[in-house]
Formats: sequence, C-alpha cells, structure tokens
Amino acid sequence: MNSFKQFNFQPFLYQALDANNFTKPTKAQIQIIPLVQKGKSVIAQSQTGTGKTHAFLLPLIDQINTQFEKVQIVIIAPSRELAIQIYKIASNLVSFRKQTIRVGNFIGGVDKFKQIERLKTKQVHIVIGTPGRLLDLVKSKILSIHTSSVLVVDEADMTLDMGFLKEVDQIANCLPKKLQMLVFSATIPEKLKPFLKKYMENPVHENIAPKEIINKAVDNWLISTKGCDVKQVIYQLLILNPPYLAIVFANTKTKIMEISNFLKTKGLKIATIHGDITPRKRKRIMKQVINLEYQYLVATDLAARGIDIKGVSHVINAEIPKYLNFFIHRIGRTGRNGLAGVAITLYTPENEASVQQIEALGIEFKPKAIKNGEIVDSYDRNKRKKRKVQQSKLAIELIGLVKKKKKNIKPGYKKKIKRAIKDSNKQKRKLTRRSNVQEIRKKKKQIY
Repeated sequence: MNSFKQFNFQPFLYQALDANNFTKPTKAQIQIIPLVQKGKSVIAQSQTGTGKTHAFLLPLIDQINTQFEKVQIVIIAPSRELAIQIYKIASNLVSFRKQTIRVGNFIGGVDKFKQIERLKTKQVHIVIGTPGRLLDLVKSKILSIHTSSVLVVDEADMTLDMGFLKEVDQIANCLPKKLQMLVFSATIPEKLKPFLKKYMENPVHENIAPKEIINKAVDNWLISTKGCDVKQVIYQLLILNPPYLAIVFANTKTKIMEISNFLKTKGLKIATIHGDITPRKRKRIMKQVINLEYQYLVATDLAARGIDIKGVSHVINAEIPKYLNFFIHRIGRTGRNGLAGVAITLYTPENEASVQQIEALGIEFKPKAIKNGEIVDSYDRNKRKKRKVQQSKLAIELIGLVKKKKKNIKPGYKKKIKRAIKDSNKQKRKLTRRSNVQEIRKKKKQIY
C-alpha cells in the first residue's frame, strides 16, 4: 500500500500532511516526488486535480537549508490566482517547521514597494510569483535569484498562451547553468519545445493521466444552439436546472460582457471576471463568490486555472474554448470533493470538428435539448454517420461477393449474389423515401 512514509520526509511535513488529512499520495506524487528527490529535471504532462502542486512542493521544501539565507527555489505561475494558490499551500507546509522557512509571493496588482522593503531586509528561501513582477524585481536587483538551484514552471502551456514565455526565458537565464528544472503542463505545444531544450538536459518525461479525464460525478451534456439565441439558452438552463453555484465560460471579454449584461436584465445577480478587471477587484469578487454572495459567475479561461471555488454545481461552456485542453480545466471546476456536478457545452454545426476532437480524448457527451420548458434527452448527432458506416460495410460485403462470382463456386451461389444486390437496392430506396418524407415534414413546419 502506498504511503507518504515511503518518501522519508522530515517530521514537520508529516505533521502538515496529517493536519490536512492527506493520507495517501496521488499517482502524480508517486511518480514525481522520487525524481525531485534525486535532483532530476522533469517535464510532467499533468491535468488539474492530480496533486501536482504537492508533488513538487513536498520534496523541495524538505531539502531547504534554513542556514543558507538566500533564494533556493523559484516557482513561476502564469496567473496571480495560481501563484496565490501555490503560495498558500507552501506557507501551510512550512508553518509546521520550527526553523523559519521564508516564502515570498510576488505578483502584479500588489503594492510593489512593500515587497521591495521586505526584500531589503532579507531574501526569501522560496520565491513564488508571476513572470512580469518577478522579472521586474530581478532586473531592479531587488530580488536575487542567482543562488537558486531549482526552477519550477507551472502550467507552462498557459504561460505560452498568455504570452509570458519571453519573461520566463529571461528569468531562467539569470539562474545557474547547473539547474534542476521542473515543468508542469497539460500539453507540450511545439512552440514550447525550444525553450525546454534550451534549459533542460536529458529531462525525465512523465505523463500523468488522471484515472478519468472527467470525474464520474460530472454529468456531461451537449446542447445544440442552432438557430437559437445562446444567451437565452443559458438563461433557460440556469432557471430550469437551478444551480448551487454556476460558472459560465466564454472565450472573450466581449462575449463575457454580452452574456453577463443579458442575464442581469433577467434579474440574476451576476459576478463577472475577465482580464481587464484589476487584481484587487478580482480578488474581492472571488471572495464574494466563495461566500455565496453570487450564485452565478461569468468568466473567461482566466478563472479556469488557479482558482479553487468549492461547491460549483454547474459549468456552462457558452463557447468551446480555443485551446481544447482548457475544456478539461473548465469541466474540472465542478464535481469536486465527492460532490456531483453538471457540465453543459453549447455548440453549433460549425463546432463539430472541435466536439469530435474532445470526444477523441475519450470524453463522452449526453445529448440534451430544451423542449416545452424542460431539459430532455436528445438524439445522437452521429446517428446518420453510423447509418452511413453500416451501408458502407454492406457495400464492402457485396463487392466481396461479386469478386467471388468469377471463381468456381457452388450451385445457387449466383442466386445468393443477385438476392443480396436486390435487397441492398431495396433498402437504399426505403432510406431515400424516408429521408424525403422527413424533408417534406420539416418544410411544412417552417411554412406553418
């Protein structure tokens, strides 16, 4: 049986684990912790909810030398929310040690001068922050990271997507050549590979797949909005299937504001988060959401990573995300802590390719529709394709029979071929008639 005892941490870390009711390591922790302890550089493909933050924090904190009053670990996160989350976990872990381990959180939107004043007194052992603020402090020679032997880049693909890779590159360039580098990312895009190659020599690659891509507790719906007003569909979903707490995701600030303003006209109290909202205001809104002052949050993907809101019962994708790995992060906001959740994705025929890519990951959708003021089961959109596949199989069988016709065959075999061809043609005519009747009915409905 796997246990944290196998890692031989210092006693204070076991106290921290016990206090947080962590009894067994996750798959990610079992794979990553021994590699970090051996000083290996690691590229880990890992989704949200795998326990990766503890996978790197536990062994790194275990190795901190409190007698060395310099920076020993640098951790970079692409968003303020994720940096704060890592900082809170690290602060909790080090609080159980008698000798002080100093942890610093350096993010944008926070009073820079206060951070500078603290660093003038003493450097910290663990640096956690966002790329822009960290680089600013390093360039100002306020933060001395050249003594660090470890660099952690969390959510590297998001760092790339948000345009921060240049800053991370400059930070990494300030660190020693002999560097243990740990990179965690849901995907490894081609544009990220040159950066990894530049700083990592013979890294260990670990692919940490969760047991299920989507939690079994999540009911995953797919609803077509063809010919419908998406905003109205979202409103109906929120009213017909009332959530405890719902997050509505869209791809752009414009779409977010469009949905948010519409729902407000319907009398719903809506919280909104996007990239243009100041960190202070965003922090206040998130606190209000956590305190259930708002039942509905409309947000861009900024809120999909690094924000841990407990009790989210519903997630609605107003749009399929531009980067499909964000889909998993969005859905991962619900169905947590043993609670059930509902994930609803809205799509149009133009999104069919994206839906198929998501299904290719092994994710299954339940087709749903809104009819007569109810959410009901809908038809399988792939039904027609499956029918064509069956017809193709029949055609292949017939070709096989025809080829065999040329060979010496048993008596009566020619009749069997003719019957099969006749039956096939009859079936095709029947399907054509049925399709024509359905088309006529549709046209009549449109007229009347």
